[in-house]
Amino acid sequence: MMESLLIANRGEIARRIIRTAKILGIRTIAVYSEADAGLPFVREADEAIAIGPPPARESYLSEARILETARKTGAAAIHPGYGFLSENADFAEAVENAGIIWVGAPPAAIRAMGLKDAAKQLMQAAGVPVTPGYLGPDQSEKRLAAEADAIGYPVLIKAVAGGGGKGMRRVDRPQDFAEGLASCRREAAASFGDDRVLIERYIANPRHIEVQVFADTHGNCVHLFERDCSLQRRHQKVIEEAPAPGLDAATRAAICDAAVKAARAVNYVGAGTIEFIADASSGLNADRIWFMEMNTRLQVEHPVTEAITGEDLVLWQLKVASGEPLPKSQDEITMNGWAFEARLYAENPAAGYLPSTGRLDHLRLPQAVRVDSGVVEGDEITAFYDPMIAKIIAHGPNREAALSKLAAACSGIEVWPVRSNAGLLARVTNHPDFRAARIDTGFLDRHGESLVASEPDETVIDKAATALSKGMVGDPWSALTGFRIAGPSDSRVRVRIDGHLHWGHAYTDLEAKTIEMDETTVLFDAGNAWSIGLPHAGEAEANHGVGDGAILSPMPGLVISVEVTEGDRVAKGDRLLTVEAMKMEHSLRAPFDGIVGKLQVSPGVRVSENQLVVTVMKGED
Repeated sequence: MMESLLIANRGEIARRIIRTAKILGIRTIAVYSEADAGLPFVREADEAIAIGPPPARESYLSEARILETARKTGAAAIHPGYGFLSENADFAEAVENAGIIWVGAPPAAIRAMGLKDAAKQLMQAAGVPVTPGYLGPDQSEKRLAAEADAIGYPVLIKAVAGGGGKGMRRVDRPQDFAEGLASCRREAAASFGDDRVLIERYIANPRHIEVQVFADTHGNCVHLFERDCSLQRRHQKVIEEAPAPGLDAATRAAICDAAVKAARAVNYVGAGTIEFIADASSGLNADRIWFMEMNTRLQVEHPVTEAITGEDLVLWQLKVASGEPLPKSQDEITMNGWAFEARLYAENPAAGYLPSTGRLDHLRLPQAVRVDSGVVEGDEITAFYDPMIAKIIAHGPNREAALSKLAAACSGIEVWPVRSNAGLLARVTNHPDFRAARIDTGFLDRHGESLVASEPDETVIDKAATALSKGMVGDPWSALTGFRIAGPSDSRVRVRIDGHLHWGHAYTDLEAKTIEMDETTVLFDAGNAWSIGLPHAGEAEANHGVGDGAILSPMPGLVISVEVTEGDRVAKGDRLLTVEAMKMEHSLRAPFDGIVGKLQVSPGVRVSENQLVVTVMKGED
């Protein structure tokens, strides 16, 4: 077994690797950027080395700095985690050439599976079914548009070198193809340095099912069953579960065997995931499940597989990288119960899922289930990296039991002042369709409005009224309750919730969880956080209209394109410019028909939240 391990990653996955390494008695070395100096993984490692400023390209993606750190610290091995350099074949090769153990897939396998078109051709040759589409070398817009027409809309444009939902666009109409292609290519070039794409048939009722595979250097290759990752938003997984609901034994055997066959086709070693897309319009059948891609690394959602198998996948990785055979054979790997993982993100679903940054002044995560987190209360969520706060993992004897544990866990999450998707997760886990496993990748799009608490409901309003009137209910001179000379007192209370006024009722028996933060009272309810208070003197409801055409950046980020110039005439909904934050693009559009006024920014400029970027004037102005 290796004596020391450098972890070329950050946050949650770095902490996860450190935990298992300590069990094995391996000395751990963390690398960190200036933005992460105060995070837990830096403190928990046996040694921690600063490697650069916050931008990932100058720190976590700097191959030279990481290799130099490994040499200086005498690291025997490097574990890349997931993301960053985990699927970079050149870096893996450089690590091995430096005489350092690479805890990951062989460079040749990474290259073979890293390009989606080549990987699909390889899988076809190996007898693994693939999704119908265009994988050809002609990358002209004319040829790609023609292929999309031939496949039939809607189609999916995918970056050849893509992964993690990046460089992927669904296009529903031929007239939108050029814009979708340009956006996909731009994001692919920025994320992967390769703007080539492929076109696939878009499956109307898709389920995303993946199989965990593991192989060693002794010729052994096994699977650890499947995971269902169908609950997604913009191709980013939100909730994963294992096993996949509705998958019978015969179909499970077929896709797991296909996954092992795919891994063997590239002489795979280590942890990997074979991802399949299933047409679930008539249930799950092997003849309607196709290979999509292979992730040649440990997955974010690996804890659900650990929960149902009882295996430590990081321990397996370290043993295999040390030259040992797989800890178990296929017939020794068993499945027990059901597990879910929910990803807690720093984002605001009520504001179109915009990223939320800032200090976690208040953070309460569940105690009754497994929680893998990269931050603790007081840490900062920055705009430089992935917005994940934690992974919430629940395990039970069956799906209903595990899901109930997850629902309770998500409902009890408290995050402030950073916004989170905890309320969304709580509503999803209690939704009748999700409970009944009526799911596909369009679930959140279909049910989005009912899952996002954009306005407080009656219960929240009454809880706010109750919390604010504590100690005052029954006081005839209270400004909160309505005392009347004749007749019973009115229990209605006028309260302000997130800046809007509401009438609520104060009840002595209603539980309301609140905290006081910087002269702000915060109410937590079912994962959601609301700022509450009493009306100001003479306060009335404000009108929140489109405004005067001043376009503000909704989050801190980088301006990557400006589509207009001053004086241009635009129609409502036209894209004005695009801001990138947390690895996602956000388009700012015209609020009405008008003329572009003063442009305040240009491509390459960093903007802050609520910064004025451009003004649109109405025609009469």
